[in-house]
Amino acid sequence: MPPTTGTDRYSHEIGELWTGLARTLARLDAAAGRPEQLDGAEGALRRLQYGLHVAAEHAHGMTPPPGAATAHAELADALACARDATGEVAEAVGAWGADGVQPLLHEWRGALFRVRLARLRLASPAPLRAPAKVPVRHEVARPLLAFLLALCGAVGFVAGATLGTWPLWAAGLVAVCGSVLAYRP
Repeated sequence: MPPTTGTDRYSHEIGELWTGLARTLARLDAAAGRPEQLDGAEGALRRLQYGLHVAAEHAHGMTPPPGAATAHAELADALACARDATGEVAEAVGAWGADGVQPLLHEWRGALFRVRLARLRLASPAPLRAPAKVPVRHEVARPLLAFLLALCGAVGFVAGATLGTWPLWAAGLVAVCGSVLAYRP
């Protein structure tokens, strides 16, 4: 077996963590999707909460590679928050039944979603392709022509409007419009 780097070991540990956690999250998502059926499910919720607890402890025991520390800390925190939210829901089910879950439902679903989001952020991004080199043209003629057309057109427009000669005014307007067409970056 070839030697593994820290990144390979970390990837393997995250894979194991997620394999153990996927079933727990699927069950929690199903329960959060049907809160009216939670009557008497306190024991099941406590077992699922323990699964989140074990995953959070496992995540705290890992050493992330450089560059992944923030995303890893977010995953560990998301697991702890989901564990706590699940505990609150289990307590509410035990005390008030399915009706007691309603005030906590959105927070619980958000905490479960945050775990999945943290996992996505932890996944290594696909390598970016280098942008194609665009040749830089140092062409001066077209911008200069556009500037001169705009300048002459503005002067012609103002002069034609001031003097009341509509052909000069119209020529200035056409020159300004031509400047827009002369230069397109």
